[in-house]
Amino acid sequence: MILDSLLDNDLYKFTMMQAVLHQFPDAEVEYKFASRNHISYLDCIYEINEQINHLCTLRFTPQDLLYLSGLRYIKPDFIEFLRLFQFNRDFVKVTHERSASGLSIKIKGPWLHTILFEVPILAIVSEVYSRNNNDRKTERIDEKITERIDEKINIAKTMPKCIADFGTRRRHSFRRQNYVIGVMTYGSKNILSGTSNVFLAKRYGIKPIGTMAHEWIQAGQGLGVRIRDSQKFMLENWVQEYRGDLGIALTDTIGVDAFLKDFDLYFAKLYDGVRHDSGDPYEFGTKIINHYKNMGIDPLTKTIVFSDGLTFPKAKELYEVFAPAIGVAFGIGTNLTNNLVDPPQIVIKMTRCNGQPVAKISDNPEKGMCEDKEYVNYLKKVFDV
Repeated sequence: MILDSLLDNDLYKFTMMQAVLHQFPDAEVEYKFASRNHISYLDCIYEINEQINHLCTLRFTPQDLLYLSGLRYIKPDFIEFLRLFQFNRDFVKVTHERSASGLSIKIKGPWLHTILFEVPILAIVSEVYSRNNNDRKTERIDEKITERIDEKINIAKTMPKCIADFGTRRRHSFRRQNYVIGVMTYGSKNILSGTSNVFLAKRYGIKPIGTMAHEWIQAGQGLGVRIRDSQKFMLENWVQEYRGDLGIALTDTIGVDAFLKDFDLYFAKLYDGVRHDSGDPYEFGTKIINHYKNMGIDPLTKTIVFSDGLTFPKAKELYEVFAPAIGVAFGIGTNLTNNLVDPPQIVIKMTRCNGQPVAKISDNPEKGMCEDKEYVNYLKKVFDV
Protein backbone atom coordinates (compact mmCIF):
# COMPACT_ATOMS: atom_id res chain seq x y z
CA MET A 1 0.00 0.00 0.00
CA ILE A 2 1.06 3.60 -0.52
CA LEU A 3 0.95 4.69 3.13
CA ASP A 4 1.83 2.42 6.01
CA SER A 5 2.52 4.95 8.76
CA LEU A 6 0.48 7.84 10.13
CA LEU A 7 3.77 9.70 10.60
CA ASP A 8 4.00 9.84 6.80
CA ASN A 9 2.51 13.33 6.92
CA ASP A 10 3.75 16.90 7.14
CA LEU A 11 4.65 18.37 10.52
CA TYR A 12 2.35 21.37 10.17
CA LYS A 13 -0.67 19.08 10.20
CA PHE A 14 0.33 17.82 13.66
CA THR A 15 1.17 21.27 15.02
CA MET A 16 -2.17 22.67 13.82
CA MET A 17 -4.00 19.60 15.10
CA GLN A 18 -2.60 20.10 18.59
CA ALA A 19 -3.72 23.74 18.55
CA VAL A 20 -7.18 22.66 17.36
CA LEU A 21 -7.41 20.14 20.22
CA HIS A 22 -6.65 22.82 22.77
CA GLN A 23 -8.52 25.78 21.27
CA PHE A 24 -11.21 24.71 18.78
CA PRO A 25 -12.13 21.09 19.52
CA ASP A 26 -15.77 21.59 18.47
CA ALA A 27 -15.13 23.27 15.09
CA GLU A 28 -16.71 21.63 12.03
CA VAL A 29 -15.05 22.05 8.65
CA GLU A 30 -15.19 21.11 4.99
CA TYR A 31 -12.35 20.64 2.51
CA LYS A 32 -12.35 20.23 -1.26
CA PHE A 33 -9.86 18.81 -3.78
CA ALA A 34 -8.78 20.91 -6.77
CA SER A 35 -6.44 20.28 -9.71
CA ARG A 36 -4.59 23.27 -11.15
CA ASN A 37 -3.52 21.58 -14.37
CA HIS A 38 -5.48 19.65 -16.96
CA ILE A 39 -4.92 16.08 -15.82
CA SER A 40 -7.63 13.45 -15.67
CA TYR A 41 -7.79 11.16 -12.64
CA LEU A 42 -10.87 9.30 -13.83
CA ASP A 43 -9.01 5.99 -14.14
CA CYS A 44 -7.59 6.42 -10.65
CA ILE A 45 -10.77 6.75 -8.60
CA TYR A 46 -11.18 3.09 -7.64
CA GLU A 47 -7.60 2.72 -6.41
CA ILE A 48 -7.70 6.07 -4.60
CA ASN A 49 -10.72 4.83 -2.66
CA GLU A 50 -8.97 1.57 -1.84
CA GLN A 51 -5.88 3.38 -0.62
CA ILE A 52 -7.95 5.69 1.59
CA ASN A 53 -9.72 2.62 3.00
CA HIS A 54 -6.31 1.30 4.02
CA LEU A 55 -5.26 4.67 5.45
CA CYS A 56 -8.28 4.50 7.75
CA THR A 57 -7.05 1.24 9.28
CA LEU A 58 -3.75 2.70 10.50
CA ARG A 59 -2.93 3.69 14.08
CA PHE A 60 0.01 5.50 15.67
CA THR A 61 2.53 3.02 17.04
CA PRO A 62 4.26 3.35 20.42
CA GLN A 63 7.45 4.23 18.51
CA ASP A 64 5.61 6.98 16.60
CA LEU A 65 4.31 8.49 19.81
CA LEU A 66 7.68 8.26 21.51
CA TYR A 67 9.24 10.21 18.64
CA LEU A 68 6.54 12.90 18.67
CA SER A 69 6.77 13.26 22.43
CA GLY A 70 10.45 14.10 22.02
CA LEU A 71 9.55 17.30 20.16
CA ARG A 72 9.49 19.94 22.89
CA TYR A 73 6.43 21.74 21.52
CA ILE A 74 4.28 18.57 21.47
CA LYS A 75 2.29 18.29 24.70
CA PRO A 76 1.50 15.09 26.67
CA ASP A 77 -2.28 15.38 26.32
CA PHE A 78 -1.94 15.56 22.53
CA ILE A 79 0.14 12.38 22.57
CA GLU A 80 -2.62 10.66 24.54
CA PHE A 81 -5.18 11.86 22.02
CA LEU A 82 -3.10 10.47 19.15
CA ARG A 83 -2.83 7.16 21.02
CA LEU A 84 -6.59 6.79 20.48
CA PHE A 85 -6.78 8.44 17.05
CA GLN A 86 -7.95 6.68 13.90
CA PHE A 87 -9.22 8.16 10.61
CA ASN A 88 -12.98 7.90 10.06
CA ARG A 89 -13.76 6.86 6.47
CA ASP A 90 -17.23 8.41 6.67
CA PHE A 91 -15.64 11.87 6.61
CA VAL A 92 -14.24 11.43 3.06
CA LYS A 93 -16.16 11.09 -0.20
CA VAL A 94 -14.28 10.29 -3.43
CA THR A 95 -16.40 10.28 -6.56
CA HIS A 96 -16.40 11.07 -10.25
CA GLU A 97 -17.39 14.59 -11.34
CA ARG A 98 -17.79 16.34 -14.67
CA SER A 99 -14.62 18.38 -14.76
CA ALA A 100 -11.22 18.28 -16.42
CA SER A 101 -9.85 16.19 -13.54
CA GLY A 102 -12.88 13.91 -13.33
CA LEU A 103 -12.20 13.61 -9.60
CA SER A 104 -14.16 14.94 -6.64
CA ILE A 105 -12.78 14.62 -3.11
CA LYS A 106 -14.72 16.19 -0.26
CA ILE A 107 -13.81 15.99 3.39
CA LYS A 108 -16.39 17.01 5.99
CA GLY A 109 -16.43 16.57 9.74
CA PRO A 110 -14.89 17.79 13.00
CA TRP A 111 -11.72 19.79 12.31
CA LEU A 112 -9.89 17.79 14.96
CA HIS A 113 -10.68 14.51 13.23
CA THR A 114 -10.26 15.59 9.60
CA ILE A 115 -7.17 17.81 9.71
CA LEU A 116 -4.70 14.99 9.05
CA PHE A 117 -6.42 13.80 5.86
CA GLU A 118 -5.07 16.41 3.41
CA VAL A 119 -1.43 15.45 2.92
CA PRO A 120 -1.79 11.63 2.80
CA ILE A 121 -4.75 11.86 0.40
CA LEU A 122 -2.81 14.17 -1.92
CA ALA A 123 0.16 11.79 -1.74
CA ILE A 124 -2.18 8.92 -2.64
CA VAL A 125 -3.67 10.78 -5.63
CA SER A 126 -0.23 11.77 -6.90
CA GLU A 127 1.26 8.29 -6.58
CA VAL A 128 -1.74 6.48 -8.07
CA TYR A 129 -1.65 8.85 -11.02
CA SER A 130 2.10 8.32 -11.45
CA ARG A 131 1.68 4.54 -11.36
CA ASN A 132 -1.00 4.70 -14.03
CA ASN A 133 0.66 7.26 -16.28
CA ASN A 134 4.11 8.68 -15.65
CA ASP A 135 5.85 5.40 -14.88
CA ARG A 136 5.06 4.23 -18.39
CA LYS A 137 6.83 7.24 -19.86
CA THR A 138 9.95 7.17 -17.69
CA GLU A 139 13.05 5.05 -18.32
CA ARG A 140 16.11 4.64 -16.12
CA ILE A 141 14.24 6.35 -13.28
CA ASP A 142 16.83 5.83 -10.56
CA GLU A 143 19.71 6.84 -12.82
CA LYS A 144 17.94 10.07 -13.78
CA ILE A 145 17.08 10.79 -10.17
CA THR A 146 20.71 10.33 -9.14
CA GLU A 147 21.96 12.62 -11.90
CA ARG A 148 19.56 15.36 -10.91
CA ILE A 149 20.27 14.95 -7.19
CA ASP A 150 23.97 15.44 -7.84
CA GLU A 151 23.21 18.66 -9.73
CA LYS A 152 21.11 19.92 -6.84
CA ILE A 153 23.68 18.95 -4.21
CA ASN A 154 26.37 20.88 -6.08
CA ILE A 155 24.18 23.99 -6.01
CA ALA A 156 23.20 23.53 -2.36
CA LYS A 157 26.84 23.23 -1.28
CA THR A 158 27.43 26.81 -2.41
CA MET A 159 25.05 28.00 0.33
CA PRO A 160 24.72 27.38 4.05
CA LYS A 161 22.46 24.47 5.02
CA CYS A 162 19.13 26.23 4.46
CA ILE A 163 17.10 23.95 2.13
CA ALA A 164 14.38 21.62 3.39
CA ASP A 165 12.26 18.97 1.67
CA PHE A 166 8.60 20.01 1.34
CA GLY A 167 7.70 17.33 -1.21
CA THR A 168 5.26 14.93 0.47
CA ARG A 169 1.97 16.17 -1.00
CA ARG A 170 2.89 15.84 -4.68
CA ARG A 171 5.61 13.24 -4.62
CA HIS A 172 5.91 10.72 -7.42
CA SER A 173 5.97 7.98 -4.79
CA PHE A 174 7.05 7.31 -1.23
CA ARG A 175 9.91 5.23 -2.64
CA ARG A 176 11.25 8.16 -4.60
CA GLN A 177 10.93 10.66 -1.76
CA ASN A 178 12.62 8.23 0.60
CA TYR A 179 15.43 7.70 -1.92
CA VAL A 180 15.98 11.43 -2.46
CA ILE A 181 16.05 12.24 1.26
CA GLY A 182 18.37 9.31 1.91
CA VAL A 183 20.88 10.42 -0.72
CA MET A 184 20.77 14.06 0.33
CA THR A 185 21.36 13.31 4.02
CA TYR A 186 24.06 10.67 3.58
CA GLY A 187 27.62 11.43 4.67
CA SER A 188 29.32 14.32 2.91
CA LYS A 189 26.18 14.96 0.85
CA ASN A 190 24.29 16.03 3.97
CA ILE A 191 22.80 19.26 2.61
CA LEU A 192 19.21 19.31 3.88
CA SER A 193 18.23 21.43 6.88
CA GLY A 194 15.28 19.10 7.42
CA THR A 195 12.06 17.76 5.94
CA SER A 196 8.37 18.49 6.40
CA ASN A 197 7.73 14.71 6.43
CA VAL A 198 7.70 13.49 10.03
CA PHE A 199 8.29 9.83 9.15
CA LEU A 200 11.36 10.62 7.08
CA ALA A 201 12.66 13.08 9.68
CA LYS A 202 12.48 10.25 12.19
CA ARG A 203 14.06 7.73 9.81
CA TYR A 204 17.03 9.91 8.83
CA GLY A 205 17.55 11.79 12.09
CA ILE A 206 16.96 15.22 10.57
CA LYS A 207 14.79 18.09 11.75
CA PRO A 208 11.04 17.97 11.10
CA ILE A 209 10.05 21.38 9.73
CA GLY A 210 6.69 23.16 9.63
CA THR A 211 4.41 25.52 11.49
CA MET A 212 1.00 26.50 10.07
CA ALA A 213 -0.85 26.12 6.75
CA HIS A 214 -3.43 28.34 5.07
CA GLU A 215 -6.28 26.50 6.77
CA TRP A 216 -5.19 27.86 10.16
CA ILE A 217 -5.70 31.46 9.03
CA GLN A 218 -8.74 30.57 6.89
CA ALA A 219 -10.55 28.90 9.78
CA GLY A 220 -10.49 32.18 11.69
CA GLN A 221 -13.08 33.45 9.22
CA GLY A 222 -15.60 31.00 10.69
CA LEU A 223 -14.74 30.96 14.38
CA GLY A 224 -16.98 33.76 15.64
CA VAL A 225 -14.74 36.82 15.51
CA ARG A 226 -15.08 39.82 13.19
CA ILE A 227 -13.81 38.90 9.75
CA ARG A 228 -11.48 41.89 9.82
CA ASP A 229 -9.90 40.52 13.02
CA SER A 230 -9.65 36.90 11.86
CA GLN A 231 -5.97 36.95 10.84
CA LYS A 232 -4.89 38.63 14.08
CA PHE A 233 -7.09 36.23 16.05
CA MET A 234 -5.40 33.16 14.57
CA LEU A 235 -1.90 34.64 14.81
CA GLU A 236 -2.56 35.37 18.49
CA ASN A 237 -3.92 31.90 19.16
CA TRP A 238 -0.80 30.39 17.59
CA VAL A 239 1.41 32.46 19.87
CA GLN A 240 -0.57 31.36 22.91
CA GLU A 241 -0.28 27.70 21.89
CA TYR A 242 3.46 27.62 21.17
CA ARG A 243 4.83 30.57 23.16
CA GLY A 244 8.00 31.08 21.15
CA ASP A 245 8.28 27.81 19.27
CA LEU A 246 7.23 27.34 15.62
CA GLY A 247 7.47 31.06 14.89
CA ILE A 248 7.11 31.27 11.11
CA ALA A 249 3.86 32.92 10.00
CA LEU A 250 2.20 32.20 6.66
CA THR A 251 1.51 35.44 4.81
CA ASP A 252 -0.66 34.93 1.75
CA THR A 253 -4.06 33.60 2.83
CA ILE A 254 -5.57 37.01 2.05
CA GLY A 255 -2.50 38.47 0.36
CA VAL A 256 0.72 39.88 1.73
CA ASP A 257 -0.49 43.49 1.87
CA ALA A 258 -3.49 42.54 4.02
CA PHE A 259 -1.20 40.37 6.14
CA LEU A 260 1.29 43.16 6.80
CA LYS A 261 -1.50 45.47 8.00
CA ASP A 262 -2.16 42.91 10.74
CA PHE A 263 1.47 41.92 11.31
CA ASP A 264 2.18 44.86 13.58
CA LEU A 265 5.07 45.47 15.96
CA TYR A 266 3.63 42.99 18.47
CA PHE A 267 3.51 40.09 16.01
CA ALA A 268 6.67 41.13 14.18
CA LYS A 269 8.62 40.87 17.42
CA LEU A 270 6.96 37.64 18.58
CA TYR A 271 7.32 35.68 15.33
CA ASP A 272 10.71 34.55 14.05
CA GLY A 273 9.78 35.29 10.46
CA VAL A 274 7.37 34.62 7.62
CA ARG A 275 6.81 32.15 4.79
CA HIS A 276 6.37 33.10 1.15
CA ASP A 277 4.01 30.84 -0.82
CA SER A 278 2.67 32.94 -3.71
CA GLY A 279 3.36 36.05 -5.75
CA ASP A 280 6.66 37.49 -6.92
CA PRO A 281 9.32 36.43 -4.38
CA TYR A 282 11.53 39.46 -5.04
CA GLU A 283 8.70 41.93 -4.44
CA PHE A 284 7.69 39.94 -1.38
CA GLY A 285 11.19 39.90 0.09
CA THR A 286 11.57 43.64 -0.39
CA LYS A 287 8.21 44.31 1.28
CA ILE A 288 9.07 42.15 4.28
CA ILE A 289 12.49 43.75 4.77
CA ASN A 290 11.02 47.24 4.55
CA HIS A 291 8.22 46.28 6.94
CA TYR A 292 10.73 45.20 9.59
CA LYS A 293 12.89 48.29 9.03
CA ASN A 294 9.89 50.62 9.33
CA MET A 295 9.21 49.14 12.77
CA GLY A 296 12.82 49.46 13.90
CA ILE A 297 13.51 45.72 13.72
CA ASP A 298 16.78 44.50 12.23
CA PRO A 299 15.75 42.17 9.36
CA LEU A 300 18.87 40.08 9.97
CA THR A 301 17.26 38.90 13.20
CA LYS A 302 14.30 37.51 11.21
CA THR A 303 13.82 34.88 8.49
CA ILE A 304 11.94 34.50 5.22
CA VAL A 305 11.13 30.92 4.24
CA PHE A 306 10.62 30.79 0.46
CA SER A 307 8.45 27.85 -0.60
CA ASP A 308 6.61 28.70 -3.82
CA GLY A 309 7.45 26.39 -6.73
CA LEU A 310 11.17 26.52 -6.05
CA THR A 311 14.02 24.89 -7.92
CA PHE A 312 17.58 24.75 -6.62
CA PRO A 313 18.86 27.40 -9.09
CA LYS A 314 15.96 29.68 -8.07
CA ALA A 315 16.76 29.15 -4.39
CA LYS A 316 20.37 30.13 -5.03
CA GLU A 317 19.29 33.30 -6.86
CA LEU A 318 17.02 34.28 -3.97
CA TYR A 319 19.77 33.51 -1.46
CA GLU A 320 22.25 35.75 -3.26
CA VAL A 321 19.73 38.61 -3.40
CA PHE A 322 18.35 38.47 0.14
CA ALA A 323 20.91 36.80 2.42
CA PRO A 324 22.85 40.06 2.95
CA ALA A 325 19.68 41.71 4.29
CA ILE A 326 17.61 39.04 6.07
CA GLY A 327 17.77 35.42 7.17
CA VAL A 328 16.62 33.08 4.39
CA ALA A 329 15.53 29.45 4.17
CA PHE A 330 13.91 27.39 1.43
CA GLY A 331 11.30 24.65 1.24
CA ILE A 332 11.48 22.75 -2.04
CA GLY A 333 8.71 20.31 -2.88
CA THR A 334 7.85 19.07 -6.33
CA ASN A 335 11.30 19.81 -7.75
CA LEU A 336 12.72 17.36 -5.23
CA THR A 337 10.22 14.52 -5.28
CA ASN A 338 8.38 14.60 -8.63
CA ASN A 339 10.38 16.40 -11.31
CA LEU A 340 11.02 13.75 -13.97
CA VAL A 341 7.78 14.39 -15.85
CA ASP A 342 4.94 16.91 -15.65
CA PRO A 343 3.62 16.40 -12.10
CA PRO A 344 0.06 16.86 -10.86
CA GLN A 345 -0.63 20.32 -9.43
CA ILE A 346 -3.18 19.34 -6.80
CA VAL A 347 -4.42 20.82 -3.54
CA ILE A 348 -7.00 20.19 -0.85
CA LYS A 349 -8.19 23.40 0.80
CA MET A 350 -10.66 24.25 3.52
CA THR A 351 -13.86 25.73 2.06
CA ARG A 352 -16.12 26.05 5.13
CA CYS A 353 -15.75 26.35 8.89
CA ASN A 354 -18.72 26.01 11.24
CA GLY A 355 -21.05 26.27 8.26
CA GLN A 356 -19.52 29.56 7.05
CA PRO A 357 -17.61 29.93 3.78
CA VAL A 358 -13.88 30.57 4.17
CA ALA A 359 -11.50 31.63 1.43
CA LYS A 360 -7.91 31.71 0.39
CA ILE A 361 -7.31 34.72 -1.86
CA SER A 362 -3.52 34.46 -2.27
CA ASP A 363 -1.08 36.72 -4.14
CA ASN A 364 -1.35 34.40 -7.12
CA PRO A 365 -4.96 34.35 -8.44
CA GLU A 366 -4.56 30.75 -9.64
CA LYS A 367 -3.98 29.67 -6.02
CA GLY A 368 -7.13 31.27 -4.69
CA MET A 369 -9.93 28.94 -3.60
CA CYS A 370 -13.49 29.40 -2.38
CA GLU A 371 -16.86 27.99 -3.45
CA ASP A 372 -18.72 31.25 -2.73
CA LYS A 373 -17.78 34.10 -5.09
CA GLU A 374 -19.94 36.60 -3.19
CA TYR A 375 -18.05 35.79 -0.01
CA VAL A 376 -14.69 36.30 -1.77
CA ASN A 377 -15.82 39.74 -2.92
CA TYR A 378 -16.95 40.55 0.63
CA LEU A 379 -13.62 39.37 2.07
CA LYS A 380 -11.69 41.51 -0.42
CA LYS A 381 -13.78 44.52 0.56
CA VAL A 382 -13.26 43.93 4.29
CA PHE A 383 -9.48 43.66 3.88
CA ASP A 384 -9.27 46.30 1.14
CA VAL A 385 -7.61 43.85 -1.25
